[in-house]
Amino acid sequence: MLPAFAIPVFCITTWASALNDPSSDLPRFGKPLNNLTVSVGREAVFTCIVEDLGPYKVAWLRVDTQTILTIASHVITKNHRIAVTHSGHRTWSLHIKDTRKSDSGWYMCQVNTDPMSSITGFLEVVVPPDILDYPTSTDMVVREGSNVTLRCAATGTPEPTVTWRREAGGTISLSNWHELASIEGPELEITRVTRLHMGPYLCIASNGVPPTVSKRIVLIVHFQPMVFIENQLVGAYEGQTLTLECRSEAFPRPITYWTRPSNETIANDENYKVESIPKGYEITMKLVIRSVRIQDFGSFRCVATNSLGETDGKIKLYRIDRPPTTRKPGARRESKKTWKMDHSHEKKAAGMKDEPMLKGDDNGDEQIDFQSATASSVLHRHLLTNLGITVITAILAGSLST
Repeated sequence: MLPAFAIPVFCITTWASALNDPSSDLPRFGKPLNNLTVSVGREAVFTCIVEDLGPYKVAWLRVDTQTILTIASHVITKNHRIAVTHSGHRTWSLHIKDTRKSDSGWYMCQVNTDPMSSITGFLEVVVPPDILDYPTSTDMVVREGSNVTLRCAATGTPEPTVTWRREAGGTISLSNWHELASIEGPELEITRVTRLHMGPYLCIASNGVPPTVSKRIVLIVHFQPMVFIENQLVGAYEGQTLTLECRSEAFPRPITYWTRPSNETIANDENYKVESIPKGYEITMKLVIRSVRIQDFGSFRCVATNSLGETDGKIKLYRIDRPPTTRKPGARRESKKTWKMDHSHEKKAAGMKDEPMLKGDDNGDEQIDFQSATASSVLHRHLLTNLGITVITAILAGSLST
């Protein structure tokens, strides 16, 4: 009668024993049992090669729990994830389907010789990292100048490493004035938080088992408004188009507005245009004056207010002379003349009143003013005389005699 199977707890016969002696009539193991590493949920397969098994039987056992899993082709355990296969009574395989973390441990391939002969292998079920909702931090709101600790709790097998990074890829400023691209550890401590710390952070957990996981945590920093003005004195002349500009930093986002020198709040109208351009916790405030008027000279205020306070800045607009207009290089000056004619000697002959002589005026358009039919005739003769030609026609004579 073949001996029954047993589980040796403290002494395990190795494949270098008499069982593996080729000269022995007993079965022998063809090679050691390999250690296995599989991801959770995958199938693990141990393979045991036994030469010259003969009338003996192969069994698979779980060492740490002292559980017999299979004997020959029969599954003994009630675990439905366990199966056994063989090929020609030489290659025996133990299948563990849908592996769990609890399946990790030592497994034994045993032959029921006397004494028992066996080889063992270790199964490591690795688990990809996972970030726990608690006690991992959620989005946090803090006041500027306070201290904050961000936490990231991760599990997995092997134990994962936690790395902190800024989502936008910038550096993380620490209390010792060091700036690092990344920080390792389950906690990220920041002392004396400033607005520069505000933004999303990534808690990244990895342990070599894919996939790597991360969680996004947004740090929100509240602070009262601050106003920055580049030019506090601005000169302008009446009728000029002008843009005044302030920059505000605040969070929560502030309400912004402008006031004119009379302390009235400015609204968009035909002469003023108010613009606010937000970017993160910054707001650029612009006031466009389409045509500067005399009542615009004085101090304009740009105001920013939120739940933590109010701040303003002043820009003084003072009057300057309108710059002289300059002629464009290469431009020609056009002469515009108005010609007026008075032909006193001809009009005397015609019995008409004396009028001024011919004059040139640069202020008018070039034109000739014929005041009457008589003046027209006299002008005709005057022009011909200046050319050295004296022509008296019947038409001119008739015109002068009438």
